[in-house]
Amino acid sequence: MAPPTRRNRPVRTLITLGVIILAIFGAIFAGTKWSDATWTPKLALDLEGGTQIVLKPVSATTPTSGQINQAINVIRQRVDASGVSEAEITSQGSGSGTTIVVGLPGKPSDDTLKLVRTSAQMEFRPVLVQGAPTPTATDDATDAATPAPTASASAGAAPSAEATPSAEPTPSAEPSPASTEPSKAAPDNASDTAYYITPAVQAEYDKLDCTDPANLTGGVNGDPKTAFVTCESQTVGDQVVGVAKYILGPVEIDGKHISSASSGLETLPSGGVGTEWIVTLKFDSTGASQFTDVTERLATQSPPLNQFGIVLDGLVVSAPAVSAVIPNGQATISGSFTRQSAATLAQQLNFGALPMSFKVQSEEQISATLGADQLQKGILAGLIGLALVVLYSLLQYRALGLVTVASLVVAAIVTYGIITLMSWTQGYRLSLPGVAGLIVAIGITADSFIVYFERIRDELREGRTLGVAVERGWSRAKRTILASDAVNFLAAIVLYILAVGGVRGFAFTLGLTTLVDVLVVFMFTHPVMELLARTKFFSEGHRASGLDPRRLGVLGASRYVGRGKVATGPRPSKADDDTADESSETDEADEPQTLVPASVATTPRTEITPETAGMTIAERRAAQKAAAAKAASTDADDASGRTDGSEH
Repeated sequence: MAPPTRRNRPVRTLITLGVIILAIFGAIFAGTKWSDATWTPKLALDLEGGTQIVLKPVSATTPTSGQINQAINVIRQRVDASGVSEAEITSQGSGSGTTIVVGLPGKPSDDTLKLVRTSAQMEFRPVLVQGAPTPTATDDATDAATPAPTASASAGAAPSAEATPSAEPTPSAEPSPASTEPSKAAPDNASDTAYYITPAVQAEYDKLDCTDPANLTGGVNGDPKTAFVTCESQTVGDQVVGVAKYILGPVEIDGKHISSASSGLETLPSGGVGTEWIVTLKFDSTGASQFTDVTERLATQSPPLNQFGIVLDGLVVSAPAVSAVIPNGQATISGSFTRQSAATLAQQLNFGALPMSFKVQSEEQISATLGADQLQKGILAGLIGLALVVLYSLLQYRALGLVTVASLVVAAIVTYGIITLMSWTQGYRLSLPGVAGLIVAIGITADSFIVYFERIRDELREGRTLGVAVERGWSRAKRTILASDAVNFLAAIVLYILAVGGVRGFAFTLGLTTLVDVLVVFMFTHPVMELLARTKFFSEGHRASGLDPRRLGVLGASRYVGRGKVATGPRPSKADDDTADESSETDEADEPQTLVPASVATTPRTEITPETAGMTIAERRAAQKAAAAKAASTDADDASGRTDGSEH
């Protein structure tokens, strides 16, 4: 007798599976109460619709196909990193009429839309003039400048570049006499105000109104070799307001030299963590060298010439002041960031800027390209496939087919729960190709059950009891199941990596359901079979159990009848059992069955001859039995003939 712990193992496995299912749906329930989770999966663009943004390149030259493809890849990386799946990003047109069409499912957040709209072209320029955001009232531009914004550039343990004190006004934007006529000589450096502040630049600065929302949209950086007039904006509540305007020198460090960017809370001088969100930048070797040179020069300047403007898509993000050289190529950007906006900027910088600037040509809501009708047809196809699998299982395996049905139901529950949970936590969306992957999974799951059940039947045909057949059959079947699922999962991974768009949705659900298949077979189907093997209905091979020895061709099946003996031949009826109870041991010996020791009672193995080579095991055994009966009949006839001859 097996130890109790072994007998309870199937029950413990089923309980563990139940806990996993409860945990999945418990998390969804908590999400519906305290977050934005729902009890249904989110649908992709083809089934729900969403937002379509058309981007048009802003470039003096015609964009090449390589630039367009690079822009599509950058936008796709940004969108995927934001947690939005099943986005459709394509190009339309050719030459100067080329546009990029971005389709986002559902109702994307403003931060996600910003990831698509902005080019994320970052530049580092020296500040030449900083002033109030309003237009200059007089031609001599005598308005006092606003304080520099709170920002810093740091280098870890290196001295930080503190912000300009708020009480100290910056110099007037009044041009110097040398700026009336641009200097003909080459500039000393990028902070040469006499060279870069021309009358045209001064006039543009005086006219600029950074309180006008139209001037806070940004979009295009200026000429990297000349001065650039722009605004600095901050988000206050739900509004974007201008806080300062600038005249910046030429670009000294290009954003392409940023090797990595991350967001987080600021680190205080005491080593603690502050409450302000910042973005930390790390430059490559070229950028680090340039950054060291810039900070070395700016540290010796007076305000505002000791500041550098960090320009992102035509707007100043921050303008920190430098008070010491920063040698290790690291900087932090601080300002009016929120947790989400800091993370968004870090993502943009990590994936790089678009190869050119784009403007939003149109932005509109679009309806589902396929609609609910196609979804219903897809679900109907899945139900038809499920019904056919159930029908086949019941016809082929009788009551054993109910285990298949129960396993499919459990697999469906687990898959639905995981997809719904991922829709909430990971932004996953179910597309029509994804539905197709779920339908294919029905066949994959049913195939695992068929392999397992046939292995059990093979063991029963060898004359083993159901309990032993279940264990030995499982030992053989699980290797086949794991090998088959490994191939399916590998195919799903390759397809997901190489494909884009809707095909990735198919690959994802195919891989997910393959993992669910392994979970269900190991934690539900096999434990249930272990429990069923202990029941009289299945262990005795009832006709409706699907494990009937006669239906399986086990003609010489053995069964235990007590006292270390087994019986071979047909099973006696109930009437025979009653008669046997009343008879003596001598009468029992006359019953039509042969008793042999249990240690040697095995189904005889059949030899394969040319005549039986194409037969199944059951057919060979039947042929062997018929041949034996024929031989016995011939021997009886011969014996009868010899008796008659002797009498004469």
